[in-house]
Amino acid sequence: MLYDAIVIGGGAAGLFCAIEAGKRRKRVLVIEHNAEVGRKILISGGGRCNFTNRDVRPENFISANPHFCKSALSRYTPQDLVELVKKHKIAYYEKTLGQYFCRESSRQIVDMLLAECRSARVQIRTACTVTGVTKAEYFEVETSQGKFTGKNLVIASGGLSFAKVGATDFGYRVARQFGHKIVETRPSLVALVAKGGGWKQLAGLSVEAEVSAGKASFHENILFTHRGLSGPAILQISNYWKKDEPVSIDLLPKMDVAARIAADHTSRQTVANYLSQFLPHRLSEQLTERLKFNKPLAQLRRHEIETIGAAINNWQIEFSGTEGYDRAEVTLGGVSTAELSSQTMESKKAAGLYFIGEVVDVTGWLGGYNFQWAWSSGFAAGNAI
Repeated sequence: MLYDAIVIGGGAAGLFCAIEAGKRRKRVLVIEHNAEVGRKILISGGGRCNFTNRDVRPENFISANPHFCKSALSRYTPQDLVELVKKHKIAYYEKTLGQYFCRESSRQIVDMLLAECRSARVQIRTACTVTGVTKAEYFEVETSQGKFTGKNLVIASGGLSFAKVGATDFGYRVARQFGHKIVETRPSLVALVAKGGGWKQLAGLSVEAEVSAGKASFHENILFTHRGLSGPAILQISNYWKKDEPVSIDLLPKMDVAARIAADHTSRQTVANYLSQFLPHRLSEQLTERLKFNKPLAQLRRHEIETIGAAINNWQIEFSGTEGYDRAEVTLGGVSTAELSSQTMESKKAAGLYFIGEVVDVTGWLGGYNFQWAWSSGFAAGNAI
């Protein structure tokens, strides 16, 4: 059979693209190398799938071309996806910062996509490994289950994050085969490893903080680990952090610590006990131990007060690296958007070749943004095929 489109990758972007093309009576085949589709969907959001975000803007995405995502995001919005979720009677709720989660299970999103695929007569082959792609008149896809031919080929194979659910560099290899440039990739939305090790005494402790790197800043929780720092604010800043540049952390973003201590300078409380009013006691103890200023506030000199204030409001921490692709939620970088149509996701190098989802150099913030990019880019390609 000659397919109108062969989609390689049965994740969020690939299935959504196939559904949209199938609705237009296109003959579509989805090839997935795992034994089931949607493996990454199933483990996302702690098993409840943070399937989109109420407030999606181009500013929530990182790319060499920050304008590239605008067209696709404007044509398939979070509200469009929410309407589809409602159609399938999936209960959901809104968490902090506009994040939408399934009330029950991520499996509901996969079941929704499979139901839409059946309705659109999309064919799906699982446990099917692609061994080669060529193009003459049409695209020829060699697989462990035989050869398939398509007028169009969609690469929706994802990035390098989460090898345990089948992540590979397949999409980048196909892109290079057809002359595409790859923007350098690295782990994204990932915990950071501190120079000199982590804080075993503080491991598991979570505090609200404002974390900054360059011009980017996020006000959410951070989590101390044995090797460094994690938590939402750290995962977010990992996209902006540059090696050998410190990250600034304000552990009490709503308070000028130096001014507060100066106002209470007659207190006989030790610094550690005083700070324990505002910070977890374990943290205040560790901070003062490192500063070697654990004495009564009344005995502090002006420069000591300023040093304590800076240590809390402007903690400069250096990281040696990230926890790697195995711990990263997505991959930063990917197929260069300079060689793709922002309206259709089609290659400017090879007619009929499309790249969608995580394999493209468009990376969203933590909080449902990467799923929205999957839906939006899949929708754009599915309606162009």
